[in-house]
Amino acid sequence: MSRFVQGEDRRQDYLLPASLDDYVSADNPVRAVEAFIDALDLKALEFAGMTPAETGRPAYHPATMLKIYLYGYLNRVQSSRRLKRETQRNIELMWLTGRLAPDFKTIANFRQANGAAIQSVCSQFIVLCRQLGLFKRAVVAIDGSKMKAVDNRDKNYTAAKVASRMKQVQDNIDRYLDALDRTDREENDIAEPKAKRLTEKIARLRAQLRDLAAREEEVQNAPDQQVSLTDPDARAMASAGRGTSIVGYNLQAAVDAEHHLIVAHELLNIGYDRGQLAPMAAKAKDAMGVEALDAMADRGYFKGEDIRTCEGMGVTAFVPRPLTSGAKAQGRFGKQDFFYLEQENVYRCPAGKDLIYRYTSVEDGMTLHSYWSSNCQTCALHDQCTTGKERRVRRWEHEAVVEAMERRLDRRPEAMRIRRQTVEHPFGTLKSWMGSTHFQMKTLKHVRTEASLHILAYNFKRLVGILGVQPLIAAIQR
Repeated sequence: MSRFVQGEDRRQDYLLPASLDDYVSADNPVRAVEAFIDALDLKALEFAGMTPAETGRPAYHPATMLKIYLYGYLNRVQSSRRLKRETQRNIELMWLTGRLAPDFKTIANFRQANGAAIQSVCSQFIVLCRQLGLFKRAVVAIDGSKMKAVDNRDKNYTAAKVASRMKQVQDNIDRYLDALDRTDREENDIAEPKAKRLTEKIARLRAQLRDLAAREEEVQNAPDQQVSLTDPDARAMASAGRGTSIVGYNLQAAVDAEHHLIVAHELLNIGYDRGQLAPMAAKAKDAMGVEALDAMADRGYFKGEDIRTCEGMGVTAFVPRPLTSGAKAQGRFGKQDFFYLEQENVYRCPAGKDLIYRYTSVEDGMTLHSYWSSNCQTCALHDQCTTGKERRVRRWEHEAVVEAMERRLDRRPEAMRIRRQTVEHPFGTLKSWMGSTHFQMKTLKHVRTEASLHILAYNFKRLVGILGVQPLIAAIQR
């Protein structure tokens, strides 16, 4: 054994035992955690329990509880029970809390009671990044990702799911009834116990059918025609895999293109991204404290009104336009094959003819101008253009804003590659940290708190990697 590295004797007594501080090196991230939280004004952030009660058992300071949670999420320990165990055996956490070990219920209650304050801490960390001058580039990528809730898919009901399950149960009842008829015709010693077993199965399935009928009525009365039993706010959402879905939430994030910090986020229980471009860009712009911002997103965010709103608040949007017309798929010319001539206020068709302005209408709050030509029926390209008498093209009154954005994308073909490299990696990292069930809390209010803790931990780890522990501590204490 002499050629191996030897450990110390556990029974050896030392005259001067090592202190906890000796076990935590100067470049340990836990020191930056303490510096960051100690620098926060927790009372201004409205943490509960900042003024202790004069009677009863003394409470734990909110700073101690926040340190436990930030350390836990930095190290993929989100459960309050596991955090309680870590406070008793983890030297870094002992150092951070001064050997305090709150009960798991105390730890869980702190997270549940301070959701808004914890979300404010996440925002405060971005303020620190802004003060450090990390947002000089003023470019963000915006995207959303579906994150699993604690709700199982079998505990989520939509009208289609209920109908499918009722049909499945009814098919099973019919199958067992046929088997019961065959059993009744049999004359052997196993017929009676087999018939009893089938009768019990049929009774259970009929009870399921009654439950599903009640659930069907509940789904029909729900505002969005959907009911989740475990987490009432979780919703079924289509995922990246074709034909698959998860029950969870839609996490929206705006990520800084230079340092890949998540500068703004929002958790929603709607399964689509359309309509979120302008709100997320506004949050990112305010968080970064810039006058002008470039915002890149995928085609799922395309919405003319959002692009116009972005332009009005100093945000330059880069969003590809989706091809929603069925004409192209059917082998006919699409709208993109018709060119608008602003001076003449006409559309030039592939045959070189002009589609002139005819009338204006309003649909869904949007003012639309309609154009067509009277010469379509005699055109040689008629069948390649339309199945009707003439090809009609409609133009939104603010279409020029969208066309300007399309020209910007043509000049910056690398924009979508930058978007992918910027925003998709953080989502992959967060999901890896979270595990198979991404969220452990229930209801939108509390899951938003959990999402903020995950993002705070992600940003904290990024900043430690960018600056280093000691420079970060010096910047915080400046």
